[in-house]
Amino acid sequence: MTQYAIAVDCNRCVGCMACNGACKMVNNVPIGSFWNKVLRIGPQERGVGEVPSHDFYMLPVQCQHCADPECVKVCPTEASHKIADGTVQVDKEKCIGCQFCAMACPYGVRYLNEEERVVEKCTLCEQQIAQGELPQCVINCVGMAKWFGDVDQGIGSFRGPRGETIDSFCEPFDKVNDVHTLTDVGNHPSFLYILRDHTWRG
Repeated sequence: MTQYAIAVDCNRCVGCMACNGACKMVNNVPIGSFWNKVLRIGPQERGVGEVPSHDFYMLPVQCQHCADPECVKVCPTEASHKIADGTVQVDKEKCIGCQFCAMACPYGVRYLNEEERVVEKCTLCEQQIAQGELPQCVINCVGMAKWFGDVDQGIGSFRGPRGETIDSFCEPFDKVNDVHTLTDVGNHPSFLYILRDHTWRG
């Protein structure tokens, strides 16, 4: 099996939004819509007289290309579907714009293209990964925080734009305690998030 995904080193993400801009340009994402976004998580509020918290991190969020996606389950026309590489895609020829998938998505990463009347989202740059290339957000990540690979091969095999692996480039991390996913509601999100020395609140 194959389950392509992105691993994000949250300790390296600086919130520059280069991934967001590159995605919009390559995929012609309309103004006001986003296939990916970067959230700031924290800092937590402190009590009166306490030292301000510096416990925050940046969290890039996009379609998680789930192993058992809720969007696919609710699509009445099978426009939303998984393909052999594990990614979740939308067949615009079948999409009727009902937005059931957008309502079912736990992460709010789908939107209705008002002009075309079809739902859109991150495709993981399927047109590029099918040619052995990386997703555009990985290529353009200036902090070297995004890595692409096959979850079934393990996070250590994920690679960056120069061919290096995440293990050879990033600071060491505990592959059990430092690796997280977004909230799993039974959909099994595939994207992995590395966070060291902070409280995970993804």
